[in-house]
Amino acid sequence: MGDVRVRPPRMLSPLREHLRDTMWFAPTAGLVGALLLWWVAVEADATLVSVLRDDGDYDTLQDLMRVSEDAKAVISTIGSAMMTFIGVVFSISLVAVQMASGQFSPRVVRLYVRSRITKVTLAGFLATFLFSLMTLTSFDSEEDPRLVSNVPLVESVLAVLMVLLSLFLFVAYVNGTLRMMRVGFVIDRIAREAFRVAVKQPTEEEAAGEALGPETGRIAYQGRAGVLRDVNIARAVRVARRQGVVLRLLPRTGDFVVPGTPLFTVHGGPPPGRRALRYTVSVGVERTFHQDLGFGLRQLSDIALRALSPAVNDPTTAVQALDRIVQFLASVARHPLGTLRHRDRRGAVRLVQPVPGWPDLVDLGLAEIRALAPGNPQVTRRMLAGIDDLLLLVPEDRKAPLVRHRALLEQAVERQVPEAADRAFALLPDRQGIG
Repeated sequence: MGDVRVRPPRMLSPLREHLRDTMWFAPTAGLVGALLLWWVAVEADATLVSVLRDDGDYDTLQDLMRVSEDAKAVISTIGSAMMTFIGVVFSISLVAVQMASGQFSPRVVRLYVRSRITKVTLAGFLATFLFSLMTLTSFDSEEDPRLVSNVPLVESVLAVLMVLLSLFLFVAYVNGTLRMMRVGFVIDRIAREAFRVAVKQPTEEEAAGEALGPETGRIAYQGRAGVLRDVNIARAVRVARRQGVVLRLLPRTGDFVVPGTPLFTVHGGPPPGRRALRYTVSVGVERTFHQDLGFGLRQLSDIALRALSPAVNDPTTAVQALDRIVQFLASVARHPLGTLRHRDRRGAVRLVQPVPGWPDLVDLGLAEIRALAPGNPQVTRRMLAGIDDLLLLVPEDRKAPLVRHRALLEQAVERQVPEAADRAFALLPDRQGIG
């Protein structure tokens, strides 16, 4: 059990995470930014023309018109080529990412969707295309400097600069996409996302004598069926504080819920209305990292299982996944697990949220890999070394799941490896598998 004593979560925290799981927000922001930049550039060009006309400097204005006329061909080329460039680049990249997802796990596609460089590149390309089109509309067919209303000089310069920026983004995007096809980078990204969730876990024990009180009601889930992605903690705490109750979330983040599933139990008073708790929980079609402590282990385990399948037969990748699984378990080895208790500003518990316990995390990280490991001495040796390292780190009351998995692994190797020498080799702990 744990007790959260950190600052309350920000109101926009769930919204920010949901936007990171989409591809529309950054490109839309880029298009809006391009329109605003074009409007500012038009005003700057109009001001420049007005100043030159008021000063009677028509010769300089004529020179600027010639420069902008030369730039018109470049802007036209940019506008016609950019959309073709976008389509080709992202089509090839999506095929590459799909191949990578088939090799590692379908869930790694989320890395591509959440990639900042992917979104920034797409936004930059679309912004350049739109800015170029809007700049073409600013060219004036009038040739007399006394009558011309606009000379898109600033717009042309900005369009060229945006093209140069797009080229740099393209190089960074290709580099990022190629990295996402490498198993080491994919495993590292998954592990880092998992560690971000682990950092939010409590480090203090539950306060003595602190109880929720009797259950006074239950609130059922009403909505479409799906996976519980996260909880808007700030909203739930605020509702519970106004009602003077404690809310206890029943399903864990990552559980599949259907309409009618018990969602909250209420302690200490009448339950709040359904309208007050609307938008408190987010349900979607797949799990996310935001508040899901076990999702990182789930993905690492999937990668290791696929690597150990007869169709792939890549025990080295399984060892890489085990490295990160052991690292993650070590990072939460001394954290209170099982329940998070969220407080209001006065320190009163208002929301109790379940999270996986230590046995759950150990089973998630080791059980399925252990079942396929006996035929791969590289994996058995790495798993034994990892378990031995964890046994040195965890408190005494958390050693039982690790001891159980070690014993089951030894028994499986004894059953499946006929030669005594091979069994001894497979049961020798080695942090590199076969170093």
